[in-house]
Amino acid sequence: MKTVRESGDSRLEDAARAGWLYYIAGNTQDQIAVKLGVSRQSAQRLVSLAVSEGLVKVRIDHPIATCLDLAERLKARFSFRFAEVVPSDPESVSTTLGVAEAAAAEIERWLSMPEPVVMAMGTGRTLKAAIERLPAMDCPQHKVVSLTGNIAPDGSAAFYNVVFTMADKVKSRSFPMPLPVIASSPEERELLHGQQLIRATLALAAQADVTFVGIGDLGPNAPLYEDGFISAEDLAALQTAGAVGEIVGWAFDREGRLIDGISNDRVASAPLPSPDDALVIALAMGERKLPGIYAAASRGLVNGLITDERTAASLLAM
Repeated sequence: MKTVRESGDSRLEDAARAGWLYYIAGNTQDQIAVKLGVSRQSAQRLVSLAVSEGLVKVRIDHPIATCLDLAERLKARFSFRFAEVVPSDPESVSTTLGVAEAAAAEIERWLSMPEPVVMAMGTGRTLKAAIERLPAMDCPQHKVVSLTGNIAPDGSAAFYNVVFTMADKVKSRSFPMPLPVIASSPEERELLHGQQLIRATLALAAQADVTFVGIGDLGPNAPLYEDGFISAEDLAALQTAGAVGEIVGWAFDREGRLIDGISNDRVASAPLPSPDDALVIALAMGERKLPGIYAAASRGLVNGLITDERTAASLLAM
């Protein structure tokens, strides 16, 4: 259990943590008191202090030393160009809480730049949650391009494709990928990728200055399987082949190598922009995603990460 400190900066840090638990994680003051190991009155005072000191706006505006330290250690360990670590709610099982807010802030920062930017977007629950937290913006100088197809297996719009959601909030030029997420055959994929419109979108994605992606696990409840993009047989075959995670549908093993065949032969997504040329930021947290996050980080599939304290500590211990 955490003990609240009384001195200067430490008390502001505790106020920032209490403010995060209250305004972001949705805890009651009684719950905050238990989690911080203080009385309810102290918890109430810490939340009030966070407000009075201007720490609470839309997001917590005070660095939490533990999170900053973990971010710097992640940068050093994995040669990241960017890392941000948000607090963990000790009792939450959410896979988006805090990370979505931090990702929204970083996406907003890029969209606020006056010079033109090409921003590539992956898919997934965390990224969709981040886009939903963006304010309305007017930035016609930027181009936002999808890395993934936007058509689900039944022909409907893929629910977690974010470019259309983003277009409603951000007045930039948007470039969706009018493809199925996973084609029915390698031949169909090649045919689709040969179309002039698709070739132009793929070329734009390869020019991205910054890319935001989720990392999906390939366990029993893999999003690719639960959302109907791959079959139970595909999932079992990927697991047998050693797959531990996927980014925009591309399944990879513990060494960060793409799995040969199986669903990877049919993935219609663009290749990931090279981290040698662009900033590729993954948004991911949680125990079941750890193998995939670690593989993507240690093998250079991404060079940026937004995660939470527990996941960061676990990554550094691996």
